[in-house]
Amino acid sequence: MKTYLVTGGAGFIGSNYIHYMFKKYGDAIRIINVDALTYAGNPENLKEVEKRDNYTFIKADICDKAAIEKIFSENEIDRVVHFAAESHVDRSIKNPEVFVQTNVYGTAVMLNCAKAAWELPDGSFKEDKRFLHVSTDEVYGSLDDDGGYFYETTPYAPHSPYSASKAGSDMLVKAYMDTYHFPANITNCSNNYGPYQFPEKLIPLIINNALQGKKLPVYGDGKNVRDWLYVEDHAKAIDMVQEKGRLFETYNVGGHNEKQNIEIVKIIIETLRDMLPETDARRAHLTEELITYVEDRKGHDRRYAIAPDKIRAEIGWEPETMFKEGIRRTIEWYFANEDWMKNVTSGDYQKYYEEMYLK
Repeated sequence: MKTYLVTGGAGFIGSNYIHYMFKKYGDAIRIINVDALTYAGNPENLKEVEKRDNYTFIKADICDKAAIEKIFSENEIDRVVHFAAESHVDRSIKNPEVFVQTNVYGTAVMLNCAKAAWELPDGSFKEDKRFLHVSTDEVYGSLDDDGGYFYETTPYAPHSPYSASKAGSDMLVKAYMDTYHFPANITNCSNNYGPYQFPEKLIPLIINNALQGKKLPVYGDGKNVRDWLYVEDHAKAIDMVQEKGRLFETYNVGGHNEKQNIEIVKIIIETLRDMLPETDARRAHLTEELITYVEDRKGHDRRYAIAPDKIRAEIGWEPETMFKEGIRRTIEWYFANEDWMKNVTSGDYQKYYEEMYLK
């Protein structure tokens, strides 16, 4: 039985990955989930799996070297899937140091602890050990509106403290692969959406606000383009890279779903109106009049678009969920989990939302 150490597994992508892995492998694997449970880490995301005998949750910070060393010393870890990161650009603009601490130093701790646990006296590594570092397309910078894509060979050009910190963590992993021949891979993904996403991000923010009749904040002219990837498709890609990918390689994971931000908002309004019964009073306020353009984000990248040619050619992965299907499934999940949304939108999140958008 392989043992997976998942960092940040109570977050959005991490929790979806854990659900996917148990759905695929059942009792054939063991998962240890390490999460500090900061504002975006929510143990409710994993209620369905928390009683499994082959699932363990450990509350720990990846920057706590002693805690991470203890996990490696007490368990024979076969796979590390490293999601844990501060990931919101707006927060990085306000608090860059936190992003450097978690994303760069925290990754260094994870690399050092895995290296110490897996390295043999001759400098080689135990057989069938793999470390996967999950990163972002934002490390590549911004594309023009007139075309072009990010490839694994695209030079890094981060523009925000968040993307700079992720670029730094990527470079650390690359350095460990080059210097020590450390058994690792990097994946750089496009924007994810789906169940369990914290509502500071565009899609759950718009869904939540629209259902409450609140304004729908859109940065600048709303024409910034992102490539959207349904989170379960991403989980499948991560699993395939760990099992089939060539060691020491980077794989870009993209959704082939490019949309302007304003398009996303209008699709959500249209889909909500279509899904709500005519007797639901909320339909009355679900119009484009809710859209409110707000001051653009500092250093706002214009367009991201990933070419997932390499992962398709080498591993056979490609996105399966087109946006209109994925957004409908996402909204259905939020309809079925309104208590989850109420719980996460109280307290500190509400204060942050007011500070960022209601000045």
